[in-house]
Amino acid sequence: MKRQRSFLPVILLIAGLILAGCAPAAPPAAPTQPPAEATPTVAPAPAGEITLGLALSTLNNPFFVTLKEGAEKEAAAQGVKLIVVDAQDDPAKQAASIEDLISKKVSALLINPTDADAIVPSIQKANAAGIPVFTIDRGASGGEIVSHIASDNVAGGRMAAEFLCQAIGGKGNVVELQGIAGTSAARDRGQGFNEWMKANCPGATIVASQTADFNRAKGLQVFENILQAQPEIAGVFAHNDEMILGAIQAAEAAGRTGIVFVGFDAIDDAVKAVEEGKLAATVAQQPAEMGRLGVAMAVKHLKGEKVEPFIGVPLSLVTK
Repeated sequence: MKRQRSFLPVILLIAGLILAGCAPAAPPAAPTQPPAEATPTVAPAPAGEITLGLALSTLNNPFFVTLKEGAEKEAAAQGVKLIVVDAQDDPAKQAASIEDLISKKVSALLINPTDADAIVPSIQKANAAGIPVFTIDRGASGGEIVSHIASDNVAGGRMAAEFLCQAIGGKGNVVELQGIAGTSAARDRGQGFNEWMKANCPGATIVASQTADFNRAKGLQVFENILQAQPEIAGVFAHNDEMILGAIQAAEAAGRTGIVFVGFDAIDDAVKAVEEGKLAATVAQQPAEMGRLGVAMAVKHLKGEKVEPFIGVPLSLVTK
């Protein structure tokens, strides 16, 4: 009995060691917070989620109607939504329509300003809202612009001046019909025309430079008054075709012949007038291409691709 009891402590000790060796390890302490996830990369918005706002100065001009159509065609091709608003040549109306587009949270704004200075506060509001802004055909005096899509209007004015000077034999009285004061198009076309005439056509005298607001009816009215004041006129340059077509109507009604007329934009009516011999020439822009490029550049920018600050659209001279 003594012998059996002497082995009992040893047996118990061995059994305890065996049980300890077979026990599972203690589970690790639960983490106090979940592991941090990697920051997700934000992908550009799919084309179908892009909404562009196109704010035009007026749709009462075939040039801007064609620009709108070019933009609409490209928007359809890109699969993006395009909202078009018409300012009817009213800066206050354009400001209100742009504010509405900002409230609708459009992805980008394409603006054809009615006035280079008056448009600045609207552009600044879009900047503050984080909406990228592009200007088309006409520029703005301030605000942050991603890209300006336009022809070189100064070069176009020079082109018109060179043709007119040659057409009138380098001498005679010349009339300039100006576009809406405050627009970059009127400023730049007038600058190019006057600089070239002064430097290269000393025999010509600009006897009248009056505003007709890019409007055909006003072009007719203004030129009627000029015809009464100027018995001798060799040539006329207008900052757009609408005004020059009005001037041609005024000259025809007054029975005045032998005047060389030069326009700008190459709208359908002007090209027809060139073919008929009523209009000597018009500087051709590409409004549909401007509209197309405006939409294309906006989509490109929204997808994170680089866009140049100025996108030039080539000019050409249309003559018979």
